[in-house]
Amino acid sequence: MSSTLLTGSAHALSGETVKDGTYAFTAKLDIERDGGKRSCSGALVDKQWVLSAARCFAADPGKDFRIDEGAPKGKATATVGRTDLSGTAGSVMDIAELVPYAGRDLVMARLAKPVSGVTPVAIGTDPVATGEQLKMTGFGRTKTEWVPTKLHAASFTVDAVQDSKLEVTGKDAAVCKGDTGGPALRESGGRAELVAVNSTSWQGGCLGTDPAETRTGAVDARVDDLGAWVQQVRYRPAFAAAPWEKATHIASGYFTGDSAGGTRHMDMIVRWSDAEVTLYQGADDKDPNHPFAAEYQLAEPPKPPKTSIWQHAKQITGASFGGGTDGLVVRWGDGELTQYTHVDAKGFHGEKKLAPAKNTTWPHTTQITAGRYSANQQRDDLLVTWDDGRVTLHPDLGTNAVATKAQKLLAKSSAWTYATQISSGEFTGKKTMDLLVRWSSGKATLYPGVDAAGFHGETTVRQEKSYWTNSNAMAGGAFVTNGRANDLIVPWRNGSVSLYPGVDAAGTHEEIKIVK
Repeated sequence: MSSTLLTGSAHALSGETVKDGTYAFTAKLDIERDGGKRSCSGALVDKQWVLSAARCFAADPGKDFRIDEGAPKGKATATVGRTDLSGTAGSVMDIAELVPYAGRDLVMARLAKPVSGVTPVAIGTDPVATGEQLKMTGFGRTKTEWVPTKLHAASFTVDAVQDSKLEVTGKDAAVCKGDTGGPALRESGGRAELVAVNSTSWQGGCLGTDPAETRTGAVDARVDDLGAWVQQVRYRPAFAAAPWEKATHIASGYFTGDSAGGTRHMDMIVRWSDAEVTLYQGADDKDPNHPFAAEYQLAEPPKPPKTSIWQHAKQITGASFGGGTDGLVVRWGDGELTQYTHVDAKGFHGEKKLAPAKNTTWPHTTQITAGRYSANQQRDDLLVTWDDGRVTLHPDLGTNAVATKAQKLLAKSSAWTYATQISSGEFTGKKTMDLLVRWSSGKATLYPGVDAAGFHGETTVRQEKSYWTNSNAMAGGAFVTNGRANDLIVPWRNGSVSLYPGVDAAGTHEEIKIVK
């Protein structure tokens, strides 16, 4: 099929005009590139994101829809909330960033500012079926208008469903130039949801098309199976905008669902300096630049004179106790040690006191991390460093709590009083998990296969006086491939955040600044 997109003035869909304000989420895109001008349509899927066709921004849209991620190659704007272009309703926003989906004619376009007064369209989740009726909207050419000023809509029938696209045919209507990127909508119960976007068309009956061309078929890029990707992309600005220089504690685990080997990667819990606690949901793809897709507030920052228990959290670590989502272990300022057996987007569940408040033992803890250090395959063995330099292991918290005698991994050692941050991980592929230690000097050391017998060798990951002295916290986890927890996340004092994917016995390799 030929492309629906050519350079030129604003164009629209060969269907009926819509009632003013209907389908207000439909966007009109005006794009300048390589000295020419072109127009497309799109759909507002978030207050700051429009979903459209990637070919709208391509160098030669008739041949290839592939584009690079980043700013558009020329000035581009989106008009949203203005179904009658001769009016003043809605907003005209610059497009600041493009995020294409590899292998499909799709792009998420980030607006310079959020749109107000327009409700974004939801992404459909049920698969599109052959024979289904869809409504398409757009600002493209019509049968009689070269540059229409009003949004048009028409019904189309789904002829075929493929892995990444749909074949559709218009009912006395066609997708015309300027409709590229416009939404294909499923309507039910007065609600519309986006399932695809216009890509290419025969343009039969559109003004300017050869009268001999009567085909009204078109090809659309599917969106109904990309809800997770859309969610991940739309979340990017929020994650980057967090005050990461105020992150005091982080913990990793499967708190929002799935597990190792699944599609959703590990989540991360952050305790901030104002005592707010946030849960970051792991993404479903393998993009190491954007490992999280959503966030949930687990505890609000207190407003004086009120206080929060989370003001008193001294250490936290994610753990797996089985039977559902992962949990959290917290050591409080008064020495109390608490196990939350399960944590999810709704909060903390299954609270269990492991050590009482005002005890004489646990106030001497300096760091804790939970991992798989014994024969039990749960990540519920607690490794602890103490202020006198001891290192102990408390296996199987779910069954034993901490009442049983700890296994001493290391006797008193002045060197270990300088262990500033510790994290568990499956970095070296041993039968048990490894321990990564960041020392006060900036040195970082990896201890492979720690178990009840103690430490078995060490690898220096960072030398003394490295910039790792500037780390606020660190957590190992499965943030990229989800095969095993061999990635490392580090928030820094300057507000940036680094991800080190695939840490192994040779150390950390590529550093990716997921927040710059």
